[in-house]
Amino acid sequence: MTETLQGELSEISLLLEQRLKLSGSLSDSLRRARRHLPYRLRRVAEDLASAEEASCNPRLAVTLDQARLLRKARRLRAYLSELDLADRRKGRVLDIAATTGFALLVVIALLLVVLRWRGFA
Repeated sequence: MTETLQGELSEISLLLEQRLKLSGSLSDSLRRARRHLPYRLRRVAEDLASAEEASCNPRLAVTLDQARLLRKARRLRAYLSELDLADRRKGRVLDIAATTGFALLVVIALLLVVLRWRGFA
């Protein structure tokens, strides 16, 4: 593997550890990070993990397309550097609160309609 690609992969490994709290080897971290990545970047992560494993074998390392892998690594690094896990958690909590609030309003409205229909209100 060229030094630039190796540098990108080490940056990705560092970002995975800092942003997503995933430690260990790069391929294991990328596999565990799948649920945090958008669909198109999941494929990129799979390609990078397999490329890292293939780079350990000198015969397979020659067959890797370095330029394509470098572009993919830069794309993944750019996404991971912008990723804010706290903001995602806050968004998820707000989404759950909004859904619960809407469901509660619907139940109250239905209760009032039924009470009105039965003559209690």
